[in-house]
Amino acid sequence: METQLKKIGYTKSLALLVATILLVGVVWMLTHADAARAQAPRLDYMNLHGEKIAAEQLHGKVYLVNFWATSCATCVKEMPKMVETYEKFHGRGFELIAVAMASDQPNFVVNFAETRQLQFQVVLDLDGSMAQAFGGILGTPTTFLINKKGQILKKYVGEPSFEELASLIEHELS
Repeated sequence: METQLKKIGYTKSLALLVATILLVGVVWMLTHADAARAQAPRLDYMNLHGEKIAAEQLHGKVYLVNFWATSCATCVKEMPKMVETYEKFHGRGFELIAVAMASDQPNFVVNFAETRQLQFQVVLDLDGSMAQAFGGILGTPTTFLINKKGQILKKYVGEPSFEELASLIEHELS
């Protein structure tokens, strides 16, 4: 009987130790999450109007970098939601940079941006260097949400969940 009580005590102590270690791990992850986030590349962009968007202009802002193409059906489909997201948060300092892939014809991109009256920054990645700076973009759309510290919060391959995206942006702006 005494041996069984010792085994029960040992099992409870072991369970308590494991729970404590797990709790400490979770707390550490939550308090050090920023350290684990990848930094977004510090790029200067040139929009379709020839205006430079310097990396310094984006520092301290929450912003989205969306790699897309006019030939990508999902990109075209998601663009009205990108517009809505931009309009909803831009007044609070949010920025959106839509980077057209090197494979896209510049005149198609200009036509797309003009006919849809895109108010956010549209950029041509003529040589593919921007896509490479973000680790190589294998498919479009690929979207990165970046926080005020310049860290990548979330990467979406394909159309993002716009509810989740709005929630993340809201959290970062508050």
